Amino acid sequence: MSLEKVQSDFYDSTSLISPILETIESAKIQANRNQDRIKLIAVSKNVESNKILDVIKSGHRDFGENRVQETLSKWPDICKKHPDIKLHLIGPLQTNKVRDAVSIFNTIHSLDRRKLAEVLAKEFDRTGNRLECFVQVNIGEESQKTGISPNQTNEFVKFCINEHKIPVIGLMCIPPADKDPGPYFAFLFEIAKKNKLAELSMGMSRDYQTAISFGATQVRVGSAIFGSRNK
Repeated sequence: MSLEKVQSDFYDSTSLISPILETIESAKIQANRNQDRIKLIAVSKNVESNKILDVIKSGHRDFGENRVQETLSKWPDICKKHPDIKLHLIGPLQTNKVRDAVSIFNTIHSLDRRKLAEVLAKEFDRTGNRLECFVQVNIGEESQKTGISPNQTNEFVKFCINEHKIPVIGLMCIPPADKDPGPYFAFLFEIAKKNKLAELSMGMSRDYQTAISFGATQVRVGSAIFGSRNK
């Protein structure tokens, strides 16, 4: 598919998101991934509704949020008008927020511990709504970050899939901010390959082009689309 075709199908020339889609297409070409489909998740944490609506008007439908409560406060009305919106939880999920999360999100990118897997599985069974999930890997083994240790990921993936029937489709990571992300993305790719997981949620505004070169299938981009925002 040509870049011109992508532009005409998914966004107009004034869209906030069009430069990012152009860059994704360029990164795919450079990585010899021309035929691969890469999902862009527009991270709308702390973003005003008018900016979100501008991106929706351009045709984009995948959005990421960090907090359950913020999502519940701004997205239900938008989703009523645009029922094809897909919401991705990319921030930590507390077990006491699982019921709310399952009610509003389509995908969870931050499955990071056994207790959360157990609570999610119970809610999936209760509702019949089995959200696709990514296991979050603490790829740099940083003490301040959540996520499963790389050397425990294989066991945890099996625990989620075999014992709790959670639809784990891939892995997610956030590399250390002060280091070259490439080796960390490559490491996650190898872990996913070993577990026969096809999806990789990796790459943010500062490094999504690098992530694409190492096999990312979903990238999470916020400030590069919406600009800086309040924390």
